[in-house]
Amino acid sequence: MVIKFSVPGEPKGKGRPRLGRSGHAYTPHDTANYENLVKVCFVDLYPDHQPFDGEVWVDITAYYKIPKSASKKKSLDMVMGFLKPLKKPDLDNIAKIICDSLNGIAYVDDSQVTKLIVRKFYDNIPRVEVKIGYGEQH
Repeated sequence: MVIKFSVPGEPKGKGRPRLGRSGHAYTPHDTANYENLVKVCFVDLYPDHQPFDGEVWVDITAYYKIPKSASKKKSLDMVMGFLKPLKKPDLDNIAKIICDSLNGIAYVDDSQVTKLIVRKFYDNIPRVEVKIGYGEQH
């Protein structure tokens, strides 16, 4: 079984925990908001999904908006995949925020992920596309 969904907007990475004045760690607002967006995007498409309880794989493709300053040739190279984003967030932070967001919703815990593929591309429509597989090869 494979589930697919998209998260609209520029890809975000998992922010580092911050320390409050009281000395307690908290999740930055941007991270919490994006995690909620990921959850909403998943639940909207799969409202009755029961979390997978076995081995899963996750395939994440992050699409960054093509800069307005890019020439026509450079824009075409970006869309064709010849030029890829060499900017933040890092792939591991994108994977972390997506996988953490889906804990208890898509699967019981992200420790079940045994295969993870993460890529970055340019496109006219910024977004993150996610595929989660259970019980079949990727």
